[in-house]
Amino acid sequence: MPFQEVVEAEGHLIDSHIMENIFDKVVEYSGRFEVEQFRIGRTNSEPSSLRLKVETPDAASLERLLQSLLELGCAPVDTGDALLREVERDKCAPEDFYSTTNHHTLVRHGAKWIEVENQRMDAMIVVAEGRAQCRRLRDLRASDRIVVGLRGIRVVPEAKERDRLAFAFMSNGISSERQVETAVRQTAALVTQAIEQKQRVVAVAGPVVVHTGGVAGLSALIRNGYVQAVLSGNALGVHDIEAALFGTSLGVRLSDGRQEEHGHRNHMRAINAVYHAGSVACAVASGRLQSGVLYECVKAGIPFVLAGSLRDDGPLPDTITDMNAAQDAYAAQLKGAGLVICLGSMLHSIATGNMLPSWVKIVCVDINPSVATKVSDRGTGQAVGVVADVGLFLDLLSKALA
Repeated sequence: MPFQEVVEAEGHLIDSHIMENIFDKVVEYSGRFEVEQFRIGRTNSEPSSLRLKVETPDAASLERLLQSLLELGCAPVDTGDALLREVERDKCAPEDFYSTTNHHTLVRHGAKWIEVENQRMDAMIVVAEGRAQCRRLRDLRASDRIVVGLRGIRVVPEAKERDRLAFAFMSNGISSERQVETAVRQTAALVTQAIEQKQRVVAVAGPVVVHTGGVAGLSALIRNGYVQAVLSGNALGVHDIEAALFGTSLGVRLSDGRQEEHGHRNHMRAINAVYHAGSVACAVASGRLQSGVLYECVKAGIPFVLAGSLRDDGPLPDTITDMNAAQDAYAAQLKGAGLVICLGSMLHSIATGNMLPSWVKIVCVDINPSVATKVSDRGTGQAVGVVADVGLFLDLLSKALA
């Protein structure tokens, strides 16, 4: 095998199964490996280090292998500075651009390593004035200089902390009441920890919060200062306001679960009421809206973002129907987040995960266990799942924190 490269990795390689993933990846690409050096970290803070020679039968396989290894934090040795190319047209990157992961990333520039800012997946790295920043394809401008190829790049995957606070309890699907209560206690500890560290707690909520009776729980979290932003779609806002004004959700009475006569039009009446007021904030100010998730957001001065979709009724005047603008609004509220709690919305959970760096913890609560799996499979590996009724979870969490 004439095509070879020496690569190295450092971190909690054994605890986090990174080393075995590296070996498996080499075999997957029909390659061979030879361990040239391996040192085991002997304390919680001391990392392990690995130096490996990898070989493949052809150059193309080696290039693909190096790309996969880079995502595992295993980079070629002595690569020199990262290669930069200039963007010729707005929104058009060179063909060999480097596409980022959501892990801590460093690039070598001017013979020194600099950390990439605004880390997120599926972005380009723009280098200017000694700084490196992630930038989305649509935000590239002519004359930007971006990183291309695989050289001069280091990726640092999130590792399992040997003395970590939580998350082992959520490694598998959770179904029994006792396990849900354990998950709630651990999530409450994560919320408290994030706030103590002056990080933001962001709730990503779907309309199921209303349907399952979770409005009281989420409202209490907002009112008591445990949530600093709410991200959702038009549907949550509509059904939250419908429940507040008419006591129904999708025309079904929340009090007894029976269909309200002519209740099918209540969500449109809710939208109409907000249009008469001018906005959700105006509806609160006028006294028309006196309860619910969005009411608590307005009263507490907590920002909420409602992203529109093709199927929206109305939508509410506060709903952002420009998808690029909605993404920007989500990203702005996720800055400084230490914990994100996703509540019954696969679409918005996946979208949020794509915007987050891997060191921001995500708790994904859904009655469907495949939701958390899909969020994780799409690159948000730090997402952990709690399989539970969203309303029950919010009720228990608000009481645990109270």
